[in-house]
Amino acid sequence: MVIAEDLPRFALVTFTSVLFIVDPIAAIPTYLVITQRETREERRRTARRACVAMTVLLIVFGTSGTMLFRAFGITLAAFRTAGGLILWFVAMDMLQGERRTQEGRDEVYEGQIKEDVAVTPLAIPMLAGPGAISTAIVAAGQARGPAQTAVVYGAIVLTGIISYLSLRLGEPLLSRLGKTGIRVVTRIMGLILAAVAVQFVFSGVHEAFGGAAR
Repeated sequence: MVIAEDLPRFALVTFTSVLFIVDPIAAIPTYLVITQRETREERRRTARRACVAMTVLLIVFGTSGTMLFRAFGITLAAFRTAGGLILWFVAMDMLQGERRTQEGRDEVYEGQIKEDVAVTPLAIPMLAGPGAISTAIVAAGQARGPAQTAVVYGAIVLTGIISYLSLRLGEPLLSRLGKTGIRVVTRIMGLILAAVAVQFVFSGVHEAFGGAAR
């Protein structure tokens, strides 16, 4: 993702990247399954805790990303390229209406047998999976100045709020959209995310080779 010269465009790209990779609407069916034994109030509490945990996790990785790069001798260009490849695989899953990188059989089974599913597997990895973490790190790493940095963390917080509202309204949303409708939304998000993933890779390669690669 190329750093936008104007703040509104940077904000739009950052927010859509974070929201689409988290994709809370696609998590609704699994959320309802793993919380089926909970009361309505317990479900709300689970959703709230999960979304808070997801938001905190992404902010922590966003703020510590630069230190991790320095500790392991990794450049932002290398991580941006790797993050783009991760996003590509996630996007390919989403284009098929699936979320295997975030909601594998093991995660769903664990959710069905655990008493408390808020942090794992709901927050991690169903909402904040490898793709979301990579996106948060890359977005925070490429922010220039306080305004863009605030935009990155604002996008994460706003995504957390939207995720909570989506899960809280899970049953009516599922009844209106149906599983087919949710898959359609997931595919559309996957298409946009695939473009973002390619831009991540292009930007990483361009930065690494000083403009020689196109």
